[in-house]
Amino acid sequence: MTGADLKGFALLDELSEEERELLAEELEDEQVVAGRALFEEGSEADGMLFVFDGALSLETRERGTLGRLGPGRTLGALSLVMAGRRELTALVAEPARIAWLERTAFRRLMSDSPALAGRLLESILRSVASDLREGLPGLRQTLPSAVNDGPD
Repeated sequence: MTGADLKGFALLDELSEEERELLAEELEDEQVVAGRALFEEGSEADGMLFVFDGALSLETRERGTLGRLGPGRTLGALSLVMAGRRELTALVAEPARIAWLERTAFRRLMSDSPALAGRLLESILRSVASDLREGLPGLRQTLPSAVNDGPD
């Protein structure tokens, strides 16, 4: 894998070519077959997943299928810095090329290439903030009813 392989990921747009090359060295590239579970809901979250081609199906026990994740998308970025459990199951919906950035590899980057690790964290935080902003209208609609349902 090379840094050029990572150009299709919006999350990495602000990284330089050199930084993408350094990141590529830490990724574990893998071809996966349809039907395989990459991780299960409730399992230890220990890294971030990059989807290069193919598609993943995302689901939970409670809500069923949530949607699909395709090329240029990532999953599990917060697990690079936070220990916890996976909130969903990721199944390979069609043959895919993926890569993992494990938490241990990210910690190595923090030590060996702190500027790169910092820029990656900034990109992750921007992405999370954007997702939260997009979800705020739905949250605002839910909050008044939750507040009104309380005791008088």
